[in-house]
Amino acid sequence: MPKHLSTDRTPDRRENALQFLFGRIDYERATAVPYRKREFKLDRMRELLDRLGNPQRDMPIVHVAGTKGKGSTAAMLAAVLSAAGYRTGVFSSPHLERIEERMAVDGRYCSSEELVELVELIRPAAEAMDRRASAAGPDEIGPTYFELTTAMALVHFDRCKVDAAVLEVGLGGRLDSTNVCRPCVAVITNISLDHTKQLGETTASIAREKAGIIKPGVPVVSGVTKDEPREVIQEVCRRLGCRLVELGVDFQFDYRPPRHLEREPDAGRLDFHNLADQINSYSDLSLGMPGRHQAANAAVALAVAAELQRQGWTIPENAIRTGVATASVPARVEVLGRRPAIVLDSAHNPASIDALLEVLDESFSVSRRLLLFATTQEKDIRGMLERLTGRFDEVIFTRYTNNPRAVSPKKLLAVAVELGWQEPIVCTEPSDAFEEVSRRAKPEDLICITGSFFIAAELRRMFSKGLVLCHD
Repeated sequence: MPKHLSTDRTPDRRENALQFLFGRIDYERATAVPYRKREFKLDRMRELLDRLGNPQRDMPIVHVAGTKGKGSTAAMLAAVLSAAGYRTGVFSSPHLERIEERMAVDGRYCSSEELVELVELIRPAAEAMDRRASAAGPDEIGPTYFELTTAMALVHFDRCKVDAAVLEVGLGGRLDSTNVCRPCVAVITNISLDHTKQLGETTASIAREKAGIIKPGVPVVSGVTKDEPREVIQEVCRRLGCRLVELGVDFQFDYRPPRHLEREPDAGRLDFHNLADQINSYSDLSLGMPGRHQAANAAVALAVAAELQRQGWTIPENAIRTGVATASVPARVEVLGRRPAIVLDSAHNPASIDALLEVLDESFSVSRRLLLFATTQEKDIRGMLERLTGRFDEVIFTRYTNNPRAVSPKKLLAVAVELGWQEPIVCTEPSDAFEEVSRRAKPEDLICITGSFFIAAELRRMFSKGLVLCHD
């Protein structure tokens, strides 16, 4: 798990740096994301990196896309590489509490002082591009928030002299600001329906956007198993002459879930089978993150490690075991309390809700389940609530307050009533919602907080500041 951030010794400079970044166009906070329009084009990102000396040019990179699981896969692969002795950077998004979380080296977040330095370093290039865009007319814009944070991460990794960088795609793949690299390996974790207004209404169209990270001749590791998106990835790999390593064809896994996570920490067990090369198969690995979906993510990470070994990287078995056992990502079936059990998860589409429910069924033996749910505009609200129907004894709808994309809890209530839900409770403030669900929960029960990365972030921040109670 990443170490705590260093004490902030430059609050004023950091605040000024954040004001500069937050003053940019930020599609993580926009109520509508015009993915296919002028705002998303790689020429602007390439120009920004050119002005910064192209820090990514000679950097060994693993590029990770996917509908879900890409952050966990990136974290596990990075933990394996760090354990093998490679200085490894990870760029991920969004952040839970502080922007510094987006860029970590060997599990250590970028410090506040480093963040300020990075903003000061990229600012002249960004402002020069702003002036050029303004002169060009209303159809041009300067670098966006995500483009700047991507560039900052690459500069940070270059300054830290990393041996490897793992870049997580933000949205899609083809037009994502991370898609300016030529990686050692391209990774697609899985494909399901999400961001359909931006990426398309079918898994095939979404797969084509994700497959936009595939470069000619670069090996691809895929965790996609559904026929329609899998065929798209296979076709792109054939056309571009890429070696393709697929889950279910070239590698497989077996998973044994932990039991009774409501009582004490435990680990699932994972067997990884490299069907093409038994030398890189491993039995009885300890898996730090619970869930069959995390076992699949771990298998993809280990297949990437095997591909890197084919390229000459040295990754011993003890590094494999240490990496998958110790890697963790906040708000992924994160247990914040045990009496009652409090589970925080950032599931935000039907597929990730399915994965969460499977973990709850496999690894928690509780008396009752209570749900605190909030979600985001443009998400498949009905699809998520259909999965959750009948799975909880009491339900409280709320909204997060840290982003304008939140869905009104009254709208959630209306959809739930259409689905036949009985007496969900509505709380406008998330702190009130948690107080209400805590009041109703007994020590032998489970409270599950889910529906959005943003509600997970907001309530997790309250926990870290001691603003909500958590009894062990």
